[in-house]
Amino acid sequence: MKRILLFLVTNIAVLLVLTIVMQVFGIGQFLTQEGIDFTSLLVFSAVIGFAGSIISLLISKPMAKWSTGAHVIGTAQNDTERWLITTVKRLADRAEIGMPDVAIFEGAPNAFATGAFKNSALVAVSTGLLQSMNQEEVEAVLGHEIAHVANGDMVTLTLIQGVVNTFVIFLSRVAGFFVDRVLFKTERGVGPGFYITSIICQLALGILASMIVMWFSRRREFRADAGSVQYLGSSQPMINALAKLGGLEPGALPEAMRAMGVSDRPGWMALFSSHPPIEQRIAALQAIGR
Repeated sequence: MKRILLFLVTNIAVLLVLTIVMQVFGIGQFLTQEGIDFTSLLVFSAVIGFAGSIISLLISKPMAKWSTGAHVIGTAQNDTERWLITTVKRLADRAEIGMPDVAIFEGAPNAFATGAFKNSALVAVSTGLLQSMNQEEVEAVLGHEIAHVANGDMVTLTLIQGVVNTFVIFLSRVAGFFVDRVLFKTERGVGPGFYITSIICQLALGILASMIVMWFSRRREFRADAGSVQYLGSSQPMINALAKLGGLEPGALPEAMRAMGVSDRPGWMALFSSHPPIEQRIAALQAIGR
């Protein structure tokens, strides 16, 4: 419930503020007496489309800490925390990135990495992951998350999301204008048909856009797995970690963090899954080993 509420409030706030600002400066005036000014509409769509994803990226670290209850390790209090910090530092050096913040959160086996910049990211693991895996397997999972950071996956997904958002907003307004003029016979300005159609199309196209973003996310997971192999010098630790995850209940992550998690729950909505099936990932790792 918390993650859904947080997601909705953030997006509504961003859209409201941007809409007001754009109206004040006249950027959002894409409807003219002759019809749609497509250049203005494209600018409007791009600003709205990219703003939400970029703002979400910039606040991803504090949101992740708040929504998962993750505790960032400042001064290590026990052997496990000392080992985590040392291991992440070693992996970060191999990946040639700055030392990320290291955090632990309560929950079933899972992990995630997030942050807007490579040299100031956040890597977090759950207590369930630490309890269910040996150190070699946990190190492989940490290598996977470090690879996400080193590959710039958070930024890449943000840009992809911004692009698809732009097209969703643009096409939904065009469809709304067309329906309003053709079916509702509105001759001046826009009527209710424009707003109703725009909302419906934005929801429908948004679902299709999510499928595109998740497809890119699934492809990115294979690169992160390969990065873990590179840092550890062997594919077996990551294979063992994935096999163990396959027999465990993956820990639920907030929606904004799911795309950066180490595992995802398969099901009938496979097209909306941010991670490929574990069996496919293990097969890819075995191919690397051969």
